[in-house]
Amino acid sequence: MSQFFQIHPQNPQPRLIKQAVEIIKKGGVVIYPTDSSYAVGCQMGDKSAIDKIKRLRNLDDKHNFTLMCSDLSQLGLFAKVDTGTFRLLKAHTPGPYTFILNATREVPRLLLHPKRRTIGMRVPQHPLALALLAELGEPLMSVTLILPGESEPLEDPYAIRDALEKQVDLIIDGGDGGRKASTVINLTGDEPEVVRVGCGDPTPFMVEA
Repeated sequence: MSQFFQIHPQNPQPRLIKQAVEIIKKGGVVIYPTDSSYAVGCQMGDKSAIDKIKRLRNLDDKHNFTLMCSDLSQLGLFAKVDTGTFRLLKAHTPGPYTFILNATREVPRLLLHPKRRTIGMRVPQHPLALALLAELGEPLMSVTLILPGESEPLEDPYAIRDALEKQVDLIIDGGDGGRKASTVINLTGDEPEVVRVGCGDPTPFMVEA
């Protein structure tokens, strides 16, 4: 049975944030709100927690996982970013975008695409998510909370608890979430490629033919 924390989305209670991070550091899987929708996450090097998330979402090894970062300086430790890419990231973070980038050696191998050393990177614009990341002190391995057979994320914390309380260790109720995932932009090629349109405006990344 999972724990259920009600944390204020704009002014997160430090005591509850600290308790949530303790659960994560002990191998827990957490469901938490972001600026796009609810996500499910765990410590980035924890194989058993990652396997648990794979089963929950019915994901294969080709799924691009995301590292949720507190800021661009943290992102730069885990992704190779040149000057042009940095400018692009700076203009659109924090925000509801996931950027696919070439990973550095700091990223655990079990998170990488089996054929390409790429990783999704994201800096959310959500006080609760940022408080979690600040307390954790490292990126949180995350995927959008879309259940198998569904096309949109779960948005109601109580519905999430009813569906998943036996499958995760902690559910954070930060109010109703969004029904759209983040917009995914691939920055590993010569030009940005819009992979998935979500709640972030894709227009700035669209290359004219």
